[in-house]
Amino acid sequence: MSRIGPKFDKLREEGRAGFIPFITAGDPNLERTGELLDALVDSGADLIELGVPFSDPMADGPTIQAASQRALEKTVRIADILDIVSDFRVRHDTPVVLFGYANPFLNYGWGKLAGDAASAGADGFLCVDLPPDEGEVLREESGSKGLDVIYLLAPTSTQERRSYVASHGSGFLYYVSVTGVTGARDGLRSDIGGHVGEIRESSDLPVAVGFGISTPEHVREVAAIAEGVVVGSAIVKIIGEIGDSPDLAAKVSAFTKKLRKGIDD
Repeated sequence: MSRIGPKFDKLREEGRAGFIPFITAGDPNLERTGELLDALVDSGADLIELGVPFSDPMADGPTIQAASQRALEKTVRIADILDIVSDFRVRHDTPVVLFGYANPFLNYGWGKLAGDAASAGADGFLCVDLPPDEGEVLREESGSKGLDVIYLLAPTSTQERRSYVASHGSGFLYYVSVTGVTGARDGLRSDIGGHVGEIRESSDLPVAVGFGISTPEHVREVAAIAEGVVVGSAIVKIIGEIGDSPDLAAKVSAFTKKLRKGIDD
């Protein structure tokens, strides 16, 4: 069974939002990915999004595109990523969402993907370019294995669309706070709270907000209005700058602890 629902239940009891960091699997390499996952847990991650590298990540900006390319140059495959998740699951019970794109998932096979992911200890999928209108097979295969399928909503989503997406998703809903790709930004849109409120009118699922969140101040602002705060590019940027250095995990941990403090504050 997915750990996502129980995690958000626990966060609700604690009266706080969840911290959801993102990293790309295989960047800078597979061995360091395991260390980075441990570092994220140690620095207060409540859930983790683990990116599955793809050659054309259309929703991602330059930082995560570069991370995907670095991983692909090391021939990182889905099977390798599931091995990392399986190893991680021996040490931690933190929920892990596989964040990726339809092409590699389809190539692996929907049924095999869901089965192998469940066996490895993953908790769900966020397939960026597979909307609920076309995601029936993934939902069926995932649901039969106790996994969640998380869908995206945007500032431009209509009430009708919000209701449709909410009725087909599980685990939580991911609100994309900008009309653009991932990447750190100087400030956040002022209408995030209003959009999150509109989403809640259509669903009882927790709402996590991502895209553009990069500082403890951003985290604090979003944590006051949503059930989850997703930070990706700001963390991936540090990984790209440091690379395969002995102090990589320590520096990532130090940065993510500062982000998590935004929630605690």
